[in-house]
Amino acid sequence: MTDTAPAASLPTHESAQALLPALQDLRRDLHRFPEIGLDLPQTQRRVEEALADLDVEVTRGTGLSSLTVVLRGGRRDESGAPAAVLLRGDMDALPVEEATGFGFASTNGAMHACGHDLHTTGLVGAVRLLHDIRDSLAGDVVFMFQPGEEGWDGAGRMIDEGVLEAAGVPVVAAYGVHVSADQDLGRLYSKPGSYMAAFSRMDVVIRGKGGHASRPHTTSDPIQTGAAIVGQLQEYVSRRFDVFDPIVVTVGQFTGGTAANVVPDTAALAVGVRTFSETTTTRAAAELPALVRDLAAAHGLGADVEYETVLPPTINDDAENAFYRETFAELFGEDRVELLDNPRAGSEDFSRILMAVPGSYGHLGAAMPGTVAEEQDSNHSPRARHSEDALADHALFLARLAAARLEKAARAGSRDERGGGSPATGRTDGGEAAE
Repeated sequence: MTDTAPAASLPTHESAQALLPALQDLRRDLHRFPEIGLDLPQTQRRVEEALADLDVEVTRGTGLSSLTVVLRGGRRDESGAPAAVLLRGDMDALPVEEATGFGFASTNGAMHACGHDLHTTGLVGAVRLLHDIRDSLAGDVVFMFQPGEEGWDGAGRMIDEGVLEAAGVPVVAAYGVHVSADQDLGRLYSKPGSYMAAFSRMDVVIRGKGGHASRPHTTSDPIQTGAAIVGQLQEYVSRRFDVFDPIVVTVGQFTGGTAANVVPDTAALAVGVRTFSETTTTRAAAELPALVRDLAAAHGLGADVEYETVLPPTINDDAENAFYRETFAELFGEDRVELLDNPRAGSEDFSRILMAVPGSYGHLGAAMPGTVAEEQDSNHSPRARHSEDALADHALFLARLAAARLEKAARAGSRDERGGGSPATGRTDGGEAAE
């Protein structure tokens, strides 16, 4: 970039508000016909239609119904390869029967109960806002329309298919927004460092010896041993893990036996584990299976344990999160930004992106206006009602993040200054990962 290059035009409130009627129509179309998982052909097609009149590069995924959209900025240096920034919106729904009472409610057995219809619509709005000022953009923008966030690792699959290099150069920063049906309309919630939990799953089969319930001494009771394991898991994590780097262990399923007078041969546990740092995530994967096996052995039984870290923690880069919150405050006022003290215990596959690229994630309140807290059902509820009133702000925030971050990269000049932190870890100072 040359020093004499003109500064980028920035998307405005007026341009975002002008888009609002079209965004509302798109949101309602997506909400009416939700799709689940990695195969979202109707959603994919509807997004393509919404972008058909724009000068952008659109690539369909090969193993999933993703769309990678690249918008080329008009300001380029002699190398022809300016910086690129990524914006993400997930598109999939949940297997939930809708009970919102919306006139555009889904009737196909699925529901946008997590607000991904708004995420997709907000990202479409950001494409259109940035397209209007593309000649002044100091680089390229990659728009990541992602299927399969709800447990399908769609982000990881899109990374495998090259979304981070879609512009021809690695992206220097990545941003995403998640709406919340039970948080104040139009407020941004975020924090630097550890922001959302890693999610791991542990499946246990306790192998005992069944027999008559009247003679338990002749059996090896897997249910009794399973009950001991349930309690000991809670004791173990409270005494072995730092309370300020927490771990949440929940036994969500405990099955075994067929009758009250029979000791079964086996019992099974399904355990969810949530952690907030890479260190604790790694420790839990090593120590919890060993604990279960040792406890079973202490009772004279065996245990088969499968442990999978499904998603890593979502860790915001410190510098990028400051830029994220500052950008929102400049647009909408400091009073609409809430810096959280603690991370959220939910999990998110945008964590895959933030492991590879410095960036930031946060939540945008989308509670229905005029509703009291007791009437605001949370995401994933069949009664979750997300307001469209923040759609224009959502689109504007994403667009402004991209335009301003590209301008920042252009002015910084060097690759080290552009990147913000180590792409591999999200670190900002070469030391420990941000907590």
